[in-house]
Amino acid sequence: MPPAHSEPCAVEVVDTGYLQTLMGYNARRAALSIIEIFLERLAPYGLKPVDFSVMSTICHNPGVTSRQLCSALNLLPPNLVGLIQSLEARDLIERKPHPYDGRAVGLHATPKGLDLMAQAEQTATELEIEKTAKLTPAQRKTLLSLLQKIYL
Repeated sequence: MPPAHSEPCAVEVVDTGYLQTLMGYNARRAALSIIEIFLERLAPYGLKPVDFSVMSTICHNPGVTSRQLCSALNLLPPNLVGLIQSLEARDLIERKPHPYDGRAVGLHATPKGLDLMAQAEQTATELEIEKTAKLTPAQRKTLLSLLQKIYL
């Protein structure tokens, strides 16, 4: 850490060297650079990042329960309730009885939800390819694997 100066000084070049050694700082900067554009590109679909994650999980796991969604996406149940109601009101998902647990309800994408998510996921994939263009396919795969080792 540099010593504190009592005299005023000017900074020509900002030193973020220490911050760049921190995993959280780098992960957050990378995420912010993607999320900013993600918000813009998914706005036409009426999806925020959490809506997108929930819809994608439902589309790829027909019959998933709210409890399973909370666990898989690290969501709090009270936060999911309103989100599910909103997606249902938009006719993107529907609830159906669980095949063997009478207390549970499975969530399913409607045809409208499946169509919307096919387009939204294509948009997200294109954005990811664009934002990781400086990486080789092998580097991209390695980065995904390493990031997942931190939170999975």
